[in-house]
Amino acid sequence: MWWEILVGVVVAVLAAWLLLILTLALNRPKGPLLGEALRLLPDLLRLLRRLAADNSLPKCVRIRLGLLLVYLAIPIDLIPDFVPVVGYADDAIVVTLVLRSVVRRAGIDAVRRHWPGTPDGFNALCRLAGIDGKRKTTQQTRR
Repeated sequence: MWWEILVGVVVAVLAAWLLLILTLALNRPKGPLLGEALRLLPDLLRLLRRLAADNSLPKCVRIRLGLLLVYLAIPIDLIPDFVPVVGYADDAIVVTLVLRSVVRRAGIDAVRRHWPGTPDGFNALCRLAGIDGKRKTTQQTRR
C-alpha cells in the first residue's frame, strides 16, 4: 500500500514538473529579448529589491517579489540547465511572469518610479516583460 502512495506522489510531482516546463516554454522571451534580459540583470535585481521594500505596494505584490528574490538566490533551478531552450532561460522567464503580475496589480508607475537604470533600459524591460511602458498613468488620464 505505501508503495502505491509513493508511486502516486512521484507521478504527480513529475506531471507538475512537466506542466511547468511547458508553461515556461510557451512564455519564454522571443528572439533578442533574452539577450536584453541578461544585460538588464543588475538593474532588474535592484528594481526587484526596491519594489519588494516599498510599503506603499500591496502586500501580495511584495510577497511575490520577496519569493522571487529568494528563488533567484537559490542555486538550484526548477529546470536543469541541460534541458534545451528553457534550461538556461528559466530564471528570465520566471522574472518576466512575476513582473507582469506586479504590473497588473501595482501598476506601471510603481515599476517606473523604482527603475534604477536608463530610459532605454526601462523600454527594454517593458518589451521583455510584454508590458506597455507608455501606458498613461491614472494622474495623466484625470487631467
